[in-house]
Amino acid sequence: MELSRLERLTNEKWRLKAERGMRVPAILFGDGELLRAMDDKVLEQIGNVARLPGIVGAAYTMPDAHWGYGFPIGGVAAFDPGEGGVVSAGGVGFDIACGVRTLLTGLKRSEIESCKEALAERLFETIPAGVGSRGRILLDEAEMERMLASGARWAVERGWGEPEDLERIEEEGVMKGARPQEISERARRRQEAEMGTLGSGNHYLEVQEIAALFDEAAARAFGLVRGEVVVSIHCGSRGLGHQIGTEFLREMALAAPAFGIRLPDLELASAPLSSLLGERYLGAMRAAINCAFANRQILSHLTRSVFAEFFPGARLPLLFDVSHNTCKEEEHEVEGEKRRLFVHRKGATRAFGAGQEGLPAPFAATGQPVFIGGSMGSPSAIMVGPQARPEEAFASSCHGAGRAMSRHQALRRWRGSEVVAELRARGIIVKSPSLRGVAEEAPGAYKDSLAVVNAAHLAGLSRKVATLEPLLCIKG
Repeated sequence: MELSRLERLTNEKWRLKAERGMRVPAILFGDGELLRAMDDKVLEQIGNVARLPGIVGAAYTMPDAHWGYGFPIGGVAAFDPGEGGVVSAGGVGFDIACGVRTLLTGLKRSEIESCKEALAERLFETIPAGVGSRGRILLDEAEMERMLASGARWAVERGWGEPEDLERIEEEGVMKGARPQEISERARRRQEAEMGTLGSGNHYLEVQEIAALFDEAAARAFGLVRGEVVVSIHCGSRGLGHQIGTEFLREMALAAPAFGIRLPDLELASAPLSSLLGERYLGAMRAAINCAFANRQILSHLTRSVFAEFFPGARLPLLFDVSHNTCKEEEHEVEGEKRRLFVHRKGATRAFGAGQEGLPAPFAATGQPVFIGGSMGSPSAIMVGPQARPEEAFASSCHGAGRAMSRHQALRRWRGSEVVAELRARGIIVKSPSLRGVAEEAPGAYKDSLAVVNAAHLAGLSRKVATLEPLLCIKG
């Protein structure tokens, strides 16, 4: 990225120099090294987001930002329906409500090491992963309807988890305002056999050691102990979410002229929040959020069942579950005034601080956990919502390391078998149905995850609590 187009506000905060048509500033978070490594397309895309109707405050990118569809991955923007604000399917993304949940195990690394090979194999046998992966749960029409309306609560009621899990999921595992009737027949068919599956791409189930702690008070509140092991699950709404994104992007693009919306990029296809089309998309998107909640809940149950075979006393309580591809209605302060806004986070995680409206009860005093995913061979992190109010970027933080090169570039540089062997030499077991997928997701294809975490911490987006080192990874 060419930094001459930016004004430096702090070491970790930059502003795109004003360009014609921008309704609000475009703010980028990250140090100079992270920004220089980003593609110039990120600047073009966040500048275009700043041109959309009804946007307020600023358009933001997180330290892990990279080129995406319409919005950059790591993009955040909020819209006011009273000022003609829009909802953009491209601002949510195709994998609606993709997110991370982390389970505590209370087990030491030495206990995992004693059976790591067998544990990895059993998890790989139990957790369906990869392109087109199918689970063991087949939903009929009635169950599909209930799942789309009730999310993780539906899964718990059917025995895939415990009621206390719901207290530690954003929205308590059920996104209100879902409209299952807006989900097309094709989207439903794509999902009917995909519940309890990881999917492909950067999705994973990873067993990780808590390697370092930075905030003892938050770590204690979260139940994190150095040297113990956690399990993180990263996936979303699978084929259903992708189909919703595909269908509504097309419909929004065709309808934009009738709404008087001049799109700087067709990939930013949008509809007014107050329009019937906007309301229909929000209803379908919320149903997809419920699908993702239910999917991760089932995967948690499957993971617990495997751990019970090896460690009969282990319970694996849920720490938290949060999504990073959503549009959520929230209250935020803009220019000294509290307003109800629709916050798009695409590849960005909600990072509510202590006392923020909408926090689950267990985190009211601390702020919510924020999960920053690594990439098979690099550390992940657990952070917490910031203490300072009002929060930066509508209480948002980064969600992962962020790609440093495309999947095609990665394929030209690495072979999957070599990546697996290199990681095994470091003591990390990777199981995947696709060596091509492993090459595409090679650790070297991503930014330095700890540099991203440090930038988010120094920028005040979220605070460091712990870093996690991978032990074994089931990769989609």
